[in-house]
Amino acid sequence: MAPDRPPDPVAVAIATTELLERLGIAHFADGSLASSIHGEPRSTVDIDLVADVTPDHVLALTAAFGEDFYVSEDAIREALRLGTSFNAIHLATAVKVDVFMVGNDPFDRERLKHRERARLWADPPRDVYVDRAEHIVLRKLEWYRRGGDISERQWRDVLGVLRVKRGQLDEARLDTWAARLGVADLLERARRDAED
Repeated sequence: MAPDRPPDPVAVAIATTELLERLGIAHFADGSLASSIHGEPRSTVDIDLVADVTPDHVLALTAAFGEDFYVSEDAIREALRLGTSFNAIHLATAVKVDVFMVGNDPFDRERLKHRERARLWADPPRDVYVDRAEHIVLRKLEWYRRGGDISERQWRDVLGVLRVKRGQLDEARLDTWAARLGVADLLERARRDAED
């Protein structure tokens, strides 16, 4: 029998993305949530979002998180200033939402421009914006590289997306951005491993 409500991380992802939509803040889900939608599902205890937050959004965003989340206005302002991320903790479930700033990063701008809608929960229907499959592969390869090429979880997520989306990916987009991001060698290796 299917559950009558989404699991906590999914429910928090839905609530947070609906909050961002109400405020008119362009965004998309990233990380393990997005790789699970495009690839092989796996559990997660936190939610990664990328959002085009501006200084004009800070007060409204802090207020919108309201009593349901712990979030710091100062942390949002600092994330904007540094082009990094801030956390919002859903108090009832302790699910953490990491909100990464788009800023001036050309790849994040590209990702925001090409985000896709995906069904996150069926009844009642709940759709969220997610990163496209090619961009998930590329960002996870970047994280894999930054972590010293040792994260089995990141590598597994990459292979999962490549296997599930085989024949559906924009290979030219992958190649172009992999070269720009310095992960072309990892992409080729992942393609080989995904064939096994």
